[in-house]
Amino acid sequence: MAVNPDLVGRAFEKTRPYLVGREKVREFSRAVFSSNPVNLSVEAARDAGYADLVAPPTFAIVVQELTLSQLLAQDDAGIELTHVVHGEQRFDYSRPIVAGDELTAQLNVTSVKTLGGNAMVVAESVVTDSEGEHVVTAVSTLVVRGDA
Repeated sequence: MAVNPDLVGRAFEKTRPYLVGREKVREFSRAVFSSNPVNLSVEAARDAGYADLVAPPTFAIVVQELTLSQLLAQDDAGIELTHVVHGEQRFDYSRPIVAGDELTAQLNVTSVKTLGGNAMVVAESVVTDSEGEHVVTAVSTLVVRGDA
């Protein structure tokens, strides 16, 4: 089954709120080998002017994954998870994510292109805080391998 080109422009429901916890920030920081004190020490983060621990920039993928799961669950998408490779990722921040943030995200498929039997799906997840303020937009390009 080919990737459905009608996915372009499809907006998904906002995710349920995700509460950013201190230990999740620390675990993620260790996983990406961050040694920045603001990622690991509340005192260092506060000394630097933040309310709490600051998540590394790539932490936004944790929230975006909730939206990508919605996309992959669509029966009409034509996307088989075993054929997906993460091709590109970028984050456009308004402010850093900090422990204590309650974040929601909404996914919009912005592009579907077929190249050499494979499809490139661009999915944009807008992440907002509990006040509805923009925090980060996470943009993923998924490469969907065509059937051989």
